[in-house]
Amino acid sequence: MQSCTDSALERLITQYFPAAQAAASFSPLAGLSGYSVRVSLGETQLLARQGAGALTMPGVDRRREYRLLRKLGASGLVPQVYGRNRHWLLLAWQPGKVLSVGEWDRWQDRVVDEVARLHRQPLTGYPLRLLPLLEDYWQRSVPARRQIYWLRALKRCQREGEPKALRTGVLHMDIHSGNLVAEGDRLRLIDWEYAGDGDTALELAAIVSGNGLTALQQQRLIARYASHQHWDEDTLWRQVNRWQPWLALLATSWYELRWQQSGEQHFQTLAAAGWQRISSGKR
Repeated sequence: MQSCTDSALERLITQYFPAAQAAASFSPLAGLSGYSVRVSLGETQLLARQGAGALTMPGVDRRREYRLLRKLGASGLVPQVYGRNRHWLLLAWQPGKVLSVGEWDRWQDRVVDEVARLHRQPLTGYPLRLLPLLEDYWQRSVPARRQIYWLRALKRCQREGEPKALRTGVLHMDIHSGNLVAEGDRLRLIDWEYAGDGDTALELAAIVSGNGLTALQQQRLIARYASHQHWDEDTLWRQVNRWQPWLALLATSWYELRWQQSGEQHFQTLAAAGWQRISSGKR
């Protein structure tokens, strides 16, 4: 634990917890996106998420995240929102145990149940479009890294346009073990920074690609979700597959820009593997 040296965060905490601010302690959190701090105020635990900065990724907007979480507050699916200022978003800390990668299979059915519940919520008014995100990654990248296979993949997306949505719903868009917290027998989703309204099949496609699901796990996921939503499985499968080239480019662009920002070898390795698959026509 350490003290806080960020005056904007101190002011935000004081606004909502005036009596406890002096006793606050702070723990920076590790994560792919970064910019988050756990705040301890005695028995009260909070999460502070930093706003815009030089390392902010395309699609991340704390003001939108704040408003979206407020809209979903009554659903019981999102953390309690306290407030925000220009620099920070203040949320309740989600208690429980973050899932490990090895626990995914045991919890997958619960994941699908939560996703189906989320997709039935009223739309937030924040549409999610992938093409502007992909174009933003390209523009933010170092010019020397804009390889021809990246441009070809981007041009293909621009030419074909995004798949027409089968059904529009509220999407989380970053569902993996590290963003799933088991609280008793209930599973909670955290890290809503990429959430918005979009094709519900896009969410399923992102779960498949982002978690490296086996063929059997994919079959279970599609079958359970289709049962929840009373959909035809074959139709859902086809739509999920339409989104996969888009997600391959999105994920690789993310790793590329994150490597350029941070210099971390881990992200360079992931980006290189992604570009190899894209340049060879593989997913």
